[in-house]
Amino acid sequence: MGCDGRVSELLRRHLQPTLTYWSVFFSFGLCIAFLGPTLLDLRCQTHSSLPQISWVFFSQQLCLLLGSALGGIFKRTLAQSLWALFTSTLAISLVFAVIPFCQDVKVLALVMALAGLAMGCIDTVANMQLVRIYQKDSAIFLQVLHFFVGFGALLSPLIADPFLSEASCFPANSTANASSRSHLFHAARVLGQHHVGVQPQSNQTLPGPAPKGGAETRVSYAFWIMALINLPVPMAVLFLLSKERLLTCYAQRNPLLLPADELALETRPSEKEEASLSSKFQPHPGHEDLFSCCQRKNFQGAPCSFFAIHVTAALVLFMTDGMTGAYSAFVYSYAVEKPLSVGHKVAGYLPSLFWGFITLGRLISIPVSSRMRPATMVFINLVGVVVTFLVLLIFSYNVIFLFSGTASLGLFLSSTFPSMLAYTEDILQYRGCATTVLVTGAGIGEMALQMLVGLIFQAQGSYSFLVCGVIFGCLAFTFYVLLLFSHRMHPGLPSDKPLGMENSECYQR
Repeated sequence: MGCDGRVSELLRRHLQPTLTYWSVFFSFGLCIAFLGPTLLDLRCQTHSSLPQISWVFFSQQLCLLLGSALGGIFKRTLAQSLWALFTSTLAISLVFAVIPFCQDVKVLALVMALAGLAMGCIDTVANMQLVRIYQKDSAIFLQVLHFFVGFGALLSPLIADPFLSEASCFPANSTANASSRSHLFHAARVLGQHHVGVQPQSNQTLPGPAPKGGAETRVSYAFWIMALINLPVPMAVLFLLSKERLLTCYAQRNPLLLPADELALETRPSEKEEASLSSKFQPHPGHEDLFSCCQRKNFQGAPCSFFAIHVTAALVLFMTDGMTGAYSAFVYSYAVEKPLSVGHKVAGYLPSLFWGFITLGRLISIPVSSRMRPATMVFINLVGVVVTFLVLLIFSYNVIFLFSGTASLGLFLSSTFPSMLAYTEDILQYRGCATTVLVTGAGIGEMALQMLVGLIFQAQGSYSFLVCGVIFGCLAFTFYVLLLFSHRMHPGLPSDKPLGMENSECYQR
């Protein structure tokens, strides 16, 4: 049976858990993109200034990072993994339902911190489960997994848009609120506003009047709709728990993660090979949470290339995920500033265009990943990112190039994370801490580079936005070259196999 046939057979045998893990990443995407467009309404609701509301972003990103690092604690058994996913997805629905009742910015920051922890847990656990189920065939399934992130991130602003208030709750003569419907502009300014002395006075004080036009009530409907849309996801996880007989208190000992489908395989005589592979799917001691990965016993006898692979791969995703977060947050601010001076409504399409092409790119990557090696996909993506930023920098006065470049960046950045994860796990033969380290590195990058770009953007002006993109893209490509050298030096593969061709039979056309 060819590679495509084997992948199809694997999907058929693990269909329900695979669909469940894909759906929990829809929850992740739904929760990651709603703050930007609803920021002004949340300011009105909490009677807070922009520096105060910025703590909501910070608390979510920080706790997302902590959740990613701690998520490995729940990966040891199938029961722990599914209960963690059920709790996390249910928490996201509860967060959506509770946000309209948060009248204080500190309470809202705590609620978003809970959402961040849930998102981080989902990020680590769902990625790890698909890698452990499909191992060398995991690339295509990881592409679908991250497609659902883009789909959720694209859907949440569309849900919120009809309920966003048209009237401003701030003084009418406020310069900062003249474009009150420029939601993503406000979201970008939040991350860069640390020197309040250079900001308009209205951004330094609490808004005086109460929100007009029932802004709180209208935007509340958007959050409640998102809570209802997300509710089937924890129900799907609960159904999987029921199927695996993990809801009863007298169930046998918790099965290990992947042999859970053993009963379904008994009646298929052609699955002896699959059963023999199941012994390889046992959790390795290195596949733990971040802190367990750092224990000395996991590194005994490991070559230097083992550490280099983990570090360089994490640094690549530190840069690429950081670029994704920074570009989506600041492209609106860059467009409305000189020299482009794009109108607010026209510029408002840029973040949506960016996320739309990320979603499209992840959809395209699903069939492509079955024909192309993950290493090749990462190389093409990084070269495309650098070239796109260079073109944007050269034609920085052209609005058409800005829109086409935004779409191009979305396509090239879309499949970088799943391809890098599949490639790194392949190098380490699924025995390292790649998933935990890569997810943590990507989370740190998304938090740190947004703050860094915000500071530079405010201090140096809009042109620095594209300069940062070129620098980050070049650094990501440099780290990838170092990863290739580390792979070449790593003793895990026979020396007569070309670089990146350990699974060549699955990537031939």
